[in-house]
Amino acid sequence: MTLEIILFIFFAGIAAVTSVLMITRSNAVISALFLVLNFASLAGLYLLLNAQFLAVTQVIVYAGAIMVLFLFVLMLLKPEHERTVSSIPGMKIFAFVVAFMVFVQLGYLIFYASPSSEITTDIQASINAGTVETIGRELFTNYILPFEAAGYLLLAATIGALILAKKKIE
Repeated sequence: MTLEIILFIFFAGIAAVTSVLMITRSNAVISALFLVLNFASLAGLYLLLNAQFLAVTQVIVYAGAIMVLFLFVLMLLKPEHERTVSSIPGMKIFAFVVAFMVFVQLGYLIFYASPSSEITTDIQASINAGTVETIGRELFTNYILPFEAAGYLLLAATIGALILAKKKIE
């Protein structure tokens, strides 16, 4: 076995285990911490796919910013007083049926499906596709107009949030 296969099994195992642990924990903060670990293992899988930009973005944006925001919301809402989905009758049985169907499909894909023979592999193009340089070149040449539009949209949203949050000065 090559190092790439060993790392894939390692990161995929961590992602699978932490996703199950995230769903089964009753404490929302512990679930959020398992989700952060899941994001980190997904970043490792992105690195194995030579998508360095996506890996860094996964860690910075999702594991960093989004999870901090999620934890702040959890602390403010006090979820121990809320009614959970598991208290709905029949929901656990439905969840187990859906999970069983997903695992049957995954088992079929792993053991019986074969990859298409029409796919050609160009390793150098795969390596260059996920680099920061290639993504930056594409953003600032072919996609400059949508990139600038997204920037102005975010600027307008930030200004709107500041105006709404500002207290009236009299």
